[in-house]
Amino acid sequence: MPQLGESIAEATVKHLGISLGQDVDADAEIMEVETQKATMAVTVPCAGRVVELRAEVEVSYAVGATLGFLEVTADEARRAGLDLPEGPSEPISARAGASPSGAGEVEENLHFRYDAGDVFSTDDGPLRVEPLVRGLPVPANATGASYISPRLRVRMAELGLNAADLAGVAGSGAGGRVTVEDFERFMAGLEQLPMTQASPMRVAVADAMRRSWTRPLATVGIQVALDALLAHRRTMADTPGPTLYAIRALAIALAESPALAGRLVGGRIVHPKGIDIGFAVEVDDGVLVPMIRDVDRQDLASLVGIYNRLVETGRSKRLPPEAIGTGAATVTNFGTFGIVWATPIPLPEQNLLLGLGAGRKVPQWSPERGAFVPVTEAQLTLSFDHRILDGGAAGRLLHRIATLLQSPASL
Repeated sequence: MPQLGESIAEATVKHLGISLGQDVDADAEIMEVETQKATMAVTVPCAGRVVELRAEVEVSYAVGATLGFLEVTADEARRAGLDLPEGPSEPISARAGASPSGAGEVEENLHFRYDAGDVFSTDDGPLRVEPLVRGLPVPANATGASYISPRLRVRMAELGLNAADLAGVAGSGAGGRVTVEDFERFMAGLEQLPMTQASPMRVAVADAMRRSWTRPLATVGIQVALDALLAHRRTMADTPGPTLYAIRALAIALAESPALAGRLVGGRIVHPKGIDIGFAVEVDDGVLVPMIRDVDRQDLASLVGIYNRLVETGRSKRLPPEAIGTGAATVTNFGTFGIVWATPIPLPEQNLLLGLGAGRKVPQWSPERGAFVPVTEAQLTLSFDHRILDGGAAGRLLHRIATLLQSPASL
């Protein structure tokens, strides 16, 4: 199969104009193939007789695939620019089977090994090798669906699939690209496995995370003592949870530097309209993110009732319209699951996600007492879009949030 155009990796045979034993002239059109762009003719490089025909109608072949063989004279081969060996020489298969370091020796540190039964000639198909690293369902050098032809995209759209769903497919096309045949074999294999239907919530979360992961994301973390926060909670009539303290501290920090919550769209940074902060609420088979509006303009006490109502309505999937939409950032308390450290992913329309880990009793040196004292400490993480923030800006923002949490009365 010739290279029929830039970026074309495969073509489908639509018509064969030759048969076995037929004599063909140089540059004769022997078949029609269809690419994602057009239908084209394939010609023979030189005159000869068709002795083997591998191409089949309605089958796709990668660029460089062998479609058949011609028996040609030496003069025709030279006219076609093919180099012929001069004088007697060993068959390629015999040369390929020789040990590179002597008979019976085993070469160390090879990426693959071969024996006399292996053949390098393309007449016998691709080289058979024995990988030294086993247990990988997809070869380590497979590119997967890095390039998807329009024809394959249409087929995937029919089934509601995207490129992330093909990450486990080892392509057989040019450069390891996934062909339509690879895709159909992959789908046929899936049909042999037990399946369950994903819920709409699961599909929505998966799509949001897929879109989020198209950005360069990073996470920084800091330790924060929670003793002052826990003591302050006990003084409140309506006891706020640690998540609400984090929400309020994040809102104050962003109100001081609102550009840090901006989104990069093209060559411009879009600033948030207000400091609206969301928080993660676990529901059946997914996560909802209710938004609290203008958190920077409300004190902690006034936010307790709003937060509790949104938790209740969120768990029942009945969020009010004003709690739905895009906010400046989100807070997630993964510490409720006993998790100490995590790298949560921000929503696609947000730049920042603040995470709060589980509190643990740890020893901390007290200069006043001259001894170690027990304190409750948690890990605070900030995941961010690295196109907007660098490590320094993210670190300063996280340090400011930690400082505010040390003074809960100011929240």
